Amino acid sequence: MSEEKVRTEEFQVKGEEIVAKIKELLHEGDIRRVIIKNEDGRTLIDIPLTIGVVGVLVAPQLAAIGAIAALLTHGTIVVEKIEN
Repeated sequence: MSEEKVRTEEFQVKGEEIVAKIKELLHEGDIRRVIIKNEDGRTLIDIPLTIGVVGVLVAPQLAAIGAIAALLTHGTIVVEKIEN
């Protein structure tokens, strides 16, 4: 059994770009967790993702992300990716 390596990436985005950026990242695959932070670095939403149920799990979460995005002018998306 091999150890799973996780890499973290951060993206600075404008509020209206958050949903589109998350959709883009999900299409790339191997995402383990998505965290959205406000301008002050406070976590607003933390979404753990399970491989295989990404589409089912994320669909309702995108509505919440859209509501958060409407309140933000700038934010940070932190993505944990699984390295192969």
